[in-house]
Amino acid sequence: MKKQELIHLHGLLAEVCNHYESLADCEVDHVEYTELGVRPTSIHKSKTDHKAAVFALADGITEGMAEEIESPISATAD
Repeated sequence: MKKQELIHLHGLLAEVCNHYESLADCEVDHVEYTELGVRPTSIHKSKTDHKAAVFALADGITEGMAEEIESPISATAD
């Protein structure tokens, strides 16, 4: 994958994360992603940095979704 494509993917994942947080009304764990200090707009960063950021962001999103699925749903009638 070319650096430009990876930066585009990074931007798309950031948008997915923002949308998921607003839709699910929750916070995705951004600790690892934030520590990297790489944003989709950081075009001066290396391809490797963006790749690490993409994986960190994807991991945070999937962990948030997994926690949502694993939480018990109470059976209530409307």
